[in-house]
Amino acid sequence: MSSPPTRAGDPLGWTALLVAVFACLAGWRLTIPSAPFFDEVHYLPAARALLGLTHIANPEHPPLGKELIAGGMALLGDNPLGWRVMPWAAGVLTLWAFARAMWFAAGTRFASLTGGVLAAAGFPLLVQARIAMLDVFMLAGVAVALWMCAAAVRQPEQGRWRLALAGVALGCAMATKWNAIPVAVLPGLAFAAARLRACGWPGLLTRRGPPVPGMRLAEAALWLGAVPLAVYAASYAPYWFVEVQPLQGWHGLIDQHRQMLSLQHQTLPGHPYQSRWWQWVLDWRAIWYLYEPVDGAQRGVMLIGNPLVHLPALPALGWCVWAGLRGRADALAVVLLYAASMGLWLVTAKNVQFFYHYALPGLFATAALALALNALWQRGWRSVLAIPFGALALLAWFWPVLTAGPLQGPQGFRAYAWLNSWV
Repeated sequence: MSSPPTRAGDPLGWTALLVAVFACLAGWRLTIPSAPFFDEVHYLPAARALLGLTHIANPEHPPLGKELIAGGMALLGDNPLGWRVMPWAAGVLTLWAFARAMWFAAGTRFASLTGGVLAAAGFPLLVQARIAMLDVFMLAGVAVALWMCAAAVRQPEQGRWRLALAGVALGCAMATKWNAIPVAVLPGLAFAAARLRACGWPGLLTRRGPPVPGMRLAEAALWLGAVPLAVYAASYAPYWFVEVQPLQGWHGLIDQHRQMLSLQHQTLPGHPYQSRWWQWVLDWRAIWYLYEPVDGAQRGVMLIGNPLVHLPALPALGWCVWAGLRGRADALAVVLLYAASMGLWLVTAKNVQFFYHYALPGLFATAALALALNALWQRGWRSVLAIPFGALALLAWFWPVLTAGPLQGPQGFRAYAWLNSWV
């Protein structure tokens, strides 16, 4: 990643086409179901409370995602389109940023476009872009931050404004869900590690050396440390102005975080669709966000990973470990990002977990698969195209239960529940 990828090879136009197709697919039947479903029943009331500045609702999560949902409702009304337009926009932004991050990190058209196709066809991004939940906003923030960081390394003359935008995006990700925090600390740590490894202790002061020549470590700490924290804190601004129990000064913000931490560690009753990390990795346990007669037909929305993306990603992660230990910076970055985002769920005290918690680690696993396929492609293995094309074929097959399409009666789920654990 020490030299910029050739501009002539930049798949900018193809990426725009891919993202435009995804935007159309994600927007198809966006207003169906016409009533709130799954966790929308929690986040829509919280967004309404923010719109009216009445009280702090859904206090266990930071406010930004709910503020964005409220923004969609203020723009288009308190209706299904208003509820879901901002998650849709965040999903589209996630795909664009992910593909651009792959381009700047790997420097090849194949890695960028294949990564984009796999992310679009992987199921979770599509499903989360169509429901008023928080996770897709976190994905967008992380993806934009990594895009900006990778581009800053490739084009250090643009490093200042790109790292500033990365800091804003990291703050937005943390201000949506705390799941982003283990990932958000990595860019700053990686900058410091790269500079000190190359320059030794003089790297604390010099502008020379990787990863972004011309920038001191102190400035990088500003963009990747102070700015994210400032953006995170600013997201709580509406809480000082609600009618019932507004925050009182900075100690009020501290008390709010004590309450959030307590709520995150409370023991919750079991849920039929709860699962554990190993079930996410193996694509073992699905969630049905919806399965009932609604809007004139039997409909369902199923969240699971595309088997031709999530399962091949496991050996791809192993390859990235091997390649990263031999000097591949992009492969090493993917491994560290996956480990940080996945490690949270191995140690958390949260007793009820769901497959959608794998959305962020799964995105990094998708990047690992794209890098591994790119390595084979560079060696002349054209047969690797079977994986992205096969993933698109499965996307077409599962399309009705990813987008609340009409099904063949109450037993229509059987065509898609390939495992008993997918029911």
